[in-house]
Amino acid sequence: MAVERTLSIIKPDATNRNLTGKINAKFEEAGLRIVAQKRIHLTKAQAGVFYAVHKERPFYDELCEFMASAPVVVQVLEGEGAIAKNRDVMGATNPADAAPGTIRAEFAESVGENSVHGSDAPETAAVEIAYFFSGLELVG
Repeated sequence: MAVERTLSIIKPDATNRNLTGKINAKFEEAGLRIVAQKRIHLTKAQAGVFYAVHKERPFYDELCEFMASAPVVVQVLEGEGAIAKNRDVMGATNPADAAPGTIRAEFAESVGENSVHGSDAPETAAVEIAYFFSGLELVG
């Protein structure tokens, strides 16, 4: 399996509850390295650009509002099969369906406030990483 990079976002529901360290520990315990990280406060417009793929979906406005409601931690995770591994560590989008021990099973408050975002494919990861980080900030 190849070494990959993927974008991870620790969402407002988790940063508001001071869970950044606990969530990052789960990534690191799974063998993922954090090679870039910053805490930012998105505007609704910035969240809208990032989540543009969902623009036609009924939850889009609510998602953008939520992502702009408080600071988030954006980070790049690196490791063997990082995209799939990150998604396994996150768990199912619906916390009721998430496997025990996953981030969403332990920390998510609802389907919408599910604590984390992760890229779903190499192409998506490349675009998402570039949205938040310059090449100089990736210091693996």
